[in-house]
Amino acid sequence: MTASVLSSSFALLDERIQRFIWAEGWESLRDAQEAAIPLILPAERDVIVAAATAAGKTEAAFLPALTYLLQAEEHRLIVYISPLKALINDQFGRLEQLCEQLEIPVWPWHGDISSSSKTRFLTKHQGVLLITPESLEALLCNRGTAVSAVFGQTAFFVVDELHAFIGSERGKQLQSLMHRIEIAINRRVPRIGLSATLGDMRLAADFLRPGFGERVVLVESKSSSAELKILVKGYEEPSVLEDEGEDIEPTTPGLIAAHLFKVLRGSNNLVFPNLRREVERYTHLLNEMCLQQRVPNEFWPHHGSLSKEIRAETEAALKQKEQPASAICTNTLELGIDIGAVKSVVQIGSPPQVASLRQRLGRSGRRKGEPAILRGYCIESALDPRSSLSSALRLDTVQMTAMISLLLQGWYEPPLSKGMHLSTLVQQVLSVIAQYGGATIGQLYSTLCAQDTPFQGLSKEEFAQLVRHLGSKELLIQDSTSLLLHGRLGEKIVNHYSFYAAFATDEEFRIVSLGQTLGTLPVSQILTPGQRILFAGKTWLIEDVDEPQKTIFVVHAHGGVPPSFSGGGGRIHTRVRQEMRRLLELSELPPFLDEIVDEIAKRFLAEGRKYYADRELSAEYVIDQGREIMLLTWLGDSANEAIAALLARRGFIANPAGPGVEVRKGEHTVGKVLEALRDAAVDKPPPLDMLLKDAKNLQREKWDWALPNDLLHKTYASHYLNIEEALEWAKSVVGR
Repeated sequence: MTASVLSSSFALLDERIQRFIWAEGWESLRDAQEAAIPLILPAERDVIVAAATAAGKTEAAFLPALTYLLQAEEHRLIVYISPLKALINDQFGRLEQLCEQLEIPVWPWHGDISSSSKTRFLTKHQGVLLITPESLEALLCNRGTAVSAVFGQTAFFVVDELHAFIGSERGKQLQSLMHRIEIAINRRVPRIGLSATLGDMRLAADFLRPGFGERVVLVESKSSSAELKILVKGYEEPSVLEDEGEDIEPTTPGLIAAHLFKVLRGSNNLVFPNLRREVERYTHLLNEMCLQQRVPNEFWPHHGSLSKEIRAETEAALKQKEQPASAICTNTLELGIDIGAVKSVVQIGSPPQVASLRQRLGRSGRRKGEPAILRGYCIESALDPRSSLSSALRLDTVQMTAMISLLLQGWYEPPLSKGMHLSTLVQQVLSVIAQYGGATIGQLYSTLCAQDTPFQGLSKEEFAQLVRHLGSKELLIQDSTSLLLHGRLGEKIVNHYSFYAAFATDEEFRIVSLGQTLGTLPVSQILTPGQRILFAGKTWLIEDVDEPQKTIFVVHAHGGVPPSFSGGGGRIHTRVRQEMRRLLELSELPPFLDEIVDEIAKRFLAEGRKYYADRELSAEYVIDQGREIMLLTWLGDSANEAIAALLARRGFIANPAGPGVEVRKGEHTVGKVLEALRDAAVDKPPPLDMLLKDAKNLQREKWDWALPNDLLHKTYASHYLNIEEALEWAKSVVGR
């Protein structure tokens, strides 16, 4: 007799599901399943289930939800929404066997599914529908009159990888789609959120049910996680002065690749170098080593720019058990695609966020009795008289160490749930009009922007301004009865398949100097002419920014300290920067860190601490770097960007740079910079149109081009500027 028989939650499940569990040889239900089953089964409340990867979250949702379907007096529907087609395919494979025994149909629905299968679902609309937000969007747009019939018997929305939606355009789109379906069927549908990584469960609850987050029931797994083994290795790049002429190919990637080849061969692993170009570099180096050693290739690439066929080859290599395989990847393999057991996770350079590192580590240590293993590689430049502040403080090593420290403390970034995503509002306005064949401005506002709706917080006046602006862009027109319809451009856009995605494909800015393209660079902060950037190992001065063409025009900037900004990377939270500062101020490493850092990485930390102490940076916040002044804030990127914007409003060229803000001197003195900070501290916060007047690169989301300037400023600030934290820091400076 299994332990499951003695479980009160197990006894609530349908007898056929109990038999399936017995046949599968389960010893017991997981703690999250025990807690979730009685909450979900009545289909009366919203629930979030948060647990580690492979801790049974999917079963925690589907076992009670399928029991509900079996006990219902009429045919009902479960709508499972996933961020990835590959995850839908995985879940179909997991559910098909069980649901076949239960005689419950399972319907995968995405771009690769045949139209005949979709037609059969639309005829029956019962069982389990596995769908992406984009396909759900297409359903509402193209079958608007049938929405109430198709979804009328929906018993649950199940949202997988909830953390992947929070704070994104797709997340706001998903909120809107679920809300619109509930309007069409005139009732609330219980929502179940599944996630492995949530920094603040209550913020996640507010996301799952806007306006009623306090009613969402939270289930957090308390089961102990696998043992965690960590090793951080340091590598030092030889010093190459910028003006010495020819570029020198760094040797460090080759050394790291050689170490990876030695320690990873013979097992399955995931290697995260963060950038796509680095994925290609390390895959090439490791493939060449396999050829040289005349051994079968074990290293495969995986990133968003590769074709789905190449990505599928990598996923298949990881799943099969005959030959070991390691994927060199970006965050495309962070989410819960079934890739089998992974022995270790490799992080080259600091991860984008602590939450990201936690999610990646969830892939390792999934076999019973095996530890989760993290291998971290830090790369620093050898010190010379022209070393930047970032190099002198060894900030890459300090940041990775700080993130691991926070991970071990159990902290990770809370969800970014307060972004307005007015870009997605533009899409949803066009989509609602497609669904109903037209809509009044009042209907659109009450559906999308009123109290407890996905875009609440936008006033009626602002919404009317948006609608007028969409009319000027030929996205909307109004007929003689005041009904809003698609305009010339709007109709063309909505009728193209690309409309259904709320997000734009990742684009990088081209870097052009004297007519020659130097390469491309991902950019995640404000750009302004006069700002300096680091690219291809050299410092460049921005002359102009062509936003529509995604092009930055630069000239070579001779001399000066290299800037910290080099594009790309995740946005760093203030808590991470504060932990970095704490590590620099300690006299010795905490024991748990001392055991995981190798001698070179320890030397980097010691060098960073010595520089920090010698320069008395614990008390100093203004560093004169010659042509630039560094304001050392130790704040997160959103606060630093707000400080830069406050200074730019007062005529300075300023940009966020790692743990602070770099300010070009020009004709300004340190005193004038401090005076500007004092003014900012005592003045009222400036209007956003004034604060962001000359800022470039504000159009980050797909439909930002269709927003009037003041709403573009408002949506940008909601995502990227922490003005309150910036002003608090400025006031603290005045206090000193």
